Order: sequence, then structure tokens, then C-alpha cells
Amino acid sequence: MTSTRTERSHRLRTAPRREVLISGAGVAGCALAFWLNRRGYAVTVVEKAGAPRGGGYPVDVRGTALEVVRRMGILPRLRDAHIDLRRLTFLDGEGGEVASVVPHAVTGGVAGRDLEVRRGDLTEALHAAVHDDVEFLFGDFVDTLDQSGHGVDVAFHGGGRRTFALVFGADGLHSRTRGLLLGPEERFHRYLGYRFAGFTLPNAFGLSREILLWNTPGRAAALYAVGRHDPVHALLNFAHPEPPHGAFREPESQRELVETVFADAGWEIPGLLAALREADDLFFDGVGQIRLPRWSSGRAALVGDAAYAPSFLTGQGSSLALVGAYMLAASLAGAASLAGQDHGEGFAAYEHSTRAFVTLNQDLVGEGDAVLFPTTALSLERRNAMLRGLGAMPSPEGRPAHTALTLPGFTRRR
Repeated sequence: MTSTRTERSHRLRTAPRREVLISGAGVAGCALAFWLNRRGYAVTVVEKAGAPRGGGYPVDVRGTALEVVRRMGILPRLRDAHIDLRRLTFLDGEGGEVASVVPHAVTGGVAGRDLEVRRGDLTEALHAAVHDDVEFLFGDFVDTLDQSGHGVDVAFHGGGRRTFALVFGADGLHSRTRGLLLGPEERFHRYLGYRFAGFTLPNAFGLSREILLWNTPGRAAALYAVGRHDPVHALLNFAHPEPPHGAFREPESQRELVETVFADAGWEIPGLLAALREADDLFFDGVGQIRLPRWSSGRAALVGDAAYAPSFLTGQGSSLALVGAYMLAASLAGAASLAGQDHGEGFAAYEHSTRAFVTLNQDLVGEGDAVLFPTTALSLERRNAMLRGLGAMPSPEGRPAHTALTLPGFTRRR
């Protein structure tokens, strides 16, 4: 028996590295690349953008996700990049102050423990942790997938063709990989009743490490300031009964819709609409979640927003991406045997161990929209009354959903 075990172990150590493809070089894609590489896979990442994506709205890293970045060795770098937001001020329709609170009191985060960093800083740290060990194909994307018993034949939009043992979709809310595997997005998209436009503008407001949130029923405008000399991130959000599938794809139409919705608004809104008209970084979308009956199909699996986008109302998109990437790689490692690896068992273990955590965090949306974006005069009045009575100090433990999963061990394959 000992001789047989030794022979199998030798074959495992000397077997060629299995080639796998990850579509998307964002938070989920780079994190998954890191952990799969540690497990001995030969990883290729394809990304539609021409380079690692910088910029973007600041994002949160909370709860279990903090342990993921600690195990990756990038926690000190992210601590150095922490924004340390100090104040969230709610304004009425005329711009008068309703309440000013510690942000964690609304987000459910834990001051001094959780992180808020620029999305570009997070993706840069993840990319730096893995770029020497992983092949990146920038400026390209998956055109078609053809699964067979031996692997997945991939045709790239740029013209190349390769075969991989496994393929992973980490390409966001509007995942092309998910569409190729499971069908149109409309089947899995849970629209939450809002559309939004995000862009940046010069910080002429004197703001630093704070958010101003202006509300009237069904409409909101947020100004997020990282530093006094940094551009301000603006968000114009509004209730709309129909999801944006296939509609308003042209930036000009998007701008016109937003201008129409906010045409009679006061405060700083006219200036924001003027800045929107000139912005070269406009991002327009609907607020929604992805709810899938399964996260894999054959030799392919999904991770992050492609599998379970929670929406920005939960503040958990990046954290779920980090945790999901770790759990997917760990589940594949756990399903490995001395005789080989069973990706089917690994994918099933990934769902079994992670889905409850994902669902719990997706269900936070009921808390976020009530506080941030009331849609009626009555709900706005009740929200403001709650804010005026809100204590300055949040719970020292944060929301239980953020830490509701304990990471399994992960051993590096030798």
C-alpha cells in the first residue's frame, strides 16, 4: 500500500500543470488566478480592456474578505491605501442637512478593521500579486466556448484558438461567459428598481473623506470625496420601473434620460448635470443582482459578479468576489485526489460551501435601499426620522452577514 501511495504521489508531482482560462482581470479574476496558481494550475487570464483597469468608485473589503487578502499577503498594502471615510451627511431637497453620521453606522462596517479603498488600488494590488506567475492577454475576450470530454476549446475575438482543461467566468455583472454557458442575462437578473449614472468631476466643493447624499422621493445624488485634491465621484440615482436591458445603450441617450429625470431639482444638481454632459468616464446601468440556479456548467464555472452580483446597495460586491475566488480554488483543491482531479466534485463543493454566505449578503439589499434611496415621501420622512435618532457609534461587530463564512485551509501544491 505504501509503495502504491508513493507512486501516485510521484505522478501528481511530475504531471504537467493543467491549463485553465479565466475571463476577466478584475477583483474576482485576479484573486482566482492567485489561488489557482498556488494550487499548481497554469493560469491564463483574458481581459477585454487593454490594461489593468484603474479608477472606479471606492469599494469595501469587509468581514471574511479581510482574511482572504491577509492570506494573499496584500493586507498591509491595502491598509496603506485605506481611505478612512469620516462622515456621511444626508441632505434634503433644498440642500439642508438632515443628519450627519459615521458611515459605518449605515454600512454595518467595523471602524478600524474594515477597509475602503479605490477600486483601482485593489485591482492593482491583486494584479501585482500574481502578474509574474500568470499569463495575461489584454485587449481580447472569449468569442466562443466548445466543451468536450478532454477540455474546453476557446476561440478568442482576436483570432486565436486554444484548449483549456477548465474555464472560469469572472467578467462581471454583464458576463459574456455566463451568456455562453447558461443563456441570456434577463433570465437571471433581479432588477431592484433603480438606474444610475456615475462619473467624476473636479472637487470644487472642499470635501475630503466624506459623502454628501441628497434625496427627494425616488431621486438621489451622491458626492463621494476621497481627498480634498482628488476628483469627486458623483452618482445620480433614480427609481425606474423597467430594467435597462437593451435600452439607452448610447451615452447621449443615457445623458438625456438623466437630465430629464433631474431637470427640476435644486441644490447642486444643475452643476452636476453640466458636469455629466462633459464627463468622459460616464458609467450608466441599472441596479440589480444576479441569481443563478447553478454556478457551473460542465468544465466551466462562474465567480464574483458573473455568478452572484449583489448590487452596490449591499456594499459587498468586492468582498463576495474575493471570498468566492478563494472558495472556488479551495473547493477544487479539496476535490483533488492522488489519482487526479474531479472538477465536477470541486464545483459542487464550491456551491455547497459558499451559496448560503452569498445569499445572506445579497439579502442585505432590503436594508441598503431603505436608508439610501427612499422612493416615496413617506419612506423618506421615516428614513430621516431614523437618521436623526441614530447614534454615532455603529455595532462593534458589524453585520453578521459579513463574517458568516469561515475560510477552510488552503495548502500550496508542491
